[in-house]
Amino acid sequence: MAVLYLKPGLLPIAETGRAPGPLSPLSTPCRFQDASRCRPLENCHLSLILLTKLPVRSLSYEAAIARMFALGHELAQTPSHKFDLAHMRVLLEALEHPEQKFPAVLIAGTNGKGSTAATLASILQTSGYKTGLYTSPHLVRINERIRINSSAITDGDFALIHDVVDRTAERLVTEAELPWHPSFFEMLTAIAFEYFAREKVEIAVLEVGMGGRLDATNVVEPRVSVITDISLDHQKFLGDTLTEIAREKAGIIRPSGVVVTLPQNPDANDVIGNTILDLGAGAISAVPYVPPVTPNSSQYLLPSAQEKAGYVSRYPLQLMGREITVETPLVGRHQLRNIALAIAAAEELAHQGFAAITATTIEGGIRETRWPGRFQVLPATAEHPEIVFDVAHNPAGAWALRSTLSATYEERPLVFVFGAMRDKAIREIAEILFPLADRVIATHVENPRAATASEIREASKRVSVDIDEVPDVASALARARVVAGTRGLVVVTGSIYIVGEAMRSLGARIG
Repeated sequence: MAVLYLKPGLLPIAETGRAPGPLSPLSTPCRFQDASRCRPLENCHLSLILLTKLPVRSLSYEAAIARMFALGHELAQTPSHKFDLAHMRVLLEALEHPEQKFPAVLIAGTNGKGSTAATLASILQTSGYKTGLYTSPHLVRINERIRINSSAITDGDFALIHDVVDRTAERLVTEAELPWHPSFFEMLTAIAFEYFAREKVEIAVLEVGMGGRLDATNVVEPRVSVITDISLDHQKFLGDTLTEIAREKAGIIRPSGVVVTLPQNPDANDVIGNTILDLGAGAISAVPYVPPVTPNSSQYLLPSAQEKAGYVSRYPLQLMGREITVETPLVGRHQLRNIALAIAAAEELAHQGFAAITATTIEGGIRETRWPGRFQVLPATAEHPEIVFDVAHNPAGAWALRSTLSATYEERPLVFVFGAMRDKAIREIAEILFPLADRVIATHVENPRAATASEIREASKRVSVDIDEVPDVASALARARVVAGTRGLVVVTGSIYIVGEAMRSLGARIG
């Protein structure tokens, strides 16, 4: 079978008929074997098209996913494989710089960056912009990480673009332009950039995977940089102090750029403030968009009118010369800060020429935000009691969850289903959360980094609470159902991975 090849170094047109080369838009299908009849390529501006009979490696979605995970866990770095943006830039140059074909917002931080990104993307989409959203990690399927207007990348597009990026990477390694194959996260980031470029998004919201300075996303030139709350996490990679970690996060700030942030820990404030001064960047405070956060802030929590269970936060806010009502499914005092950051970023984009962003679209975008697994409530059924999913995976996240549980379910007996990664601060998280529980079901998540149930119990031995050890998530949920009965509340937490497994097991809504 004849196969059309793009110029040397690019990849073949797959049997799907979609041209995977960086210059060939996905919107122009090409199913012809004869180059003279392939009209969609007329606009590709390719200098050379070769007709050959070489075989095509057209991977299925399942094979593409398998190749991705074969690269190893996204945080598994050997001593010789250091984070290095130079390697990411080499890969993107070979793909003809898809990251330069759309404006972007870059969001870094320890906690809240995903919620901020999801809220801002929803605002932009509601304002009428074709909006890309790149987040990590995923709950159930890898496709969740790459979205346009709330819809995850399709299996077919993922497989196609993965093939483009993977073959390009292999060529670069063969030609010694790269010392080794890009990592899981570098590959996924390149796939997202390529997808957003092909689909011609009008703006993309990019969540930094970890750190900031050397994160694969940090190759873009953001219209706005956003820094959410910073706390201790990923110390193995980012440093043992808040100052060191904040320095990595502040790496997304650009000379003469714009950064949106909020006052936080003094050590982090010092680093962010000095970086802004050193780079001559413009600082935008989101403080005007945070409602009073006091012990009485629970007044903002109201039962959801659209869901069978759960809550929303609702409060008035002055914005762009008028009063709006902020109503968000993202509940908890910590989310008030994340939403304020998204609002401030949206208003700055409006000043930069995204004129369709108004107070009304900001109001509507916040209301329509969906960010699953963040204090998401699954109503009680005949099969299970009411369940709360929350991905609290570090002490700061645990305190946020504790505060929200105390404000919403103070009188209910709580049963925790808890699983965590071995490299997380399990002891500290347990000491924050477990005193709220009537019973804790410790379990093991299907992840090579996951702690065993016995390791969780050992780390929690200073907490006076009954802890059951159950070997897998499905069994832990079954045990929790029995313990909670009809009146109790089951809280699934400790990691995004346990939340994802539990949601998949129960058939909970992801998006």
